[in-house]
Amino acid sequence: MNSAGINSVSQMVQPFQTKVSTPTPTPYEAQKSFSSVLKQSIENLNNTQLQSDAMTNKLARGENVDLHQVMIASQKASITLQATMEVRNKVVEAYQEMMRMQV
Repeated sequence: MNSAGINSVSQMVQPFQTKVSTPTPTPYEAQKSFSSVLKQSIENLNNTQLQSDAMTNKLARGENVDLHQVMIASQKASITLQATMEVRNKVVEAYQEMMRMQV
């Protein structure tokens, strides 16, 4: 065995083994972070829905809008809504599971 090869590998791995101590957030900070992420996600969903509605209205009024752009916006809004509903269902399911736990 070549010990020089093993030493060089261990020297390459060593920087990745150092632990970076990150401060754990307080419950208040975690709640604020979660609520801001949730609020931003709902705002993004709403903006996607509004953009789809605006493009559909433009198409219905006969304005110069490409049909494929309207369909893409509609599908994007639909997929975003479905993903949001799935996340909501998982959160509700996790909450119900936690409430069933015996302490």
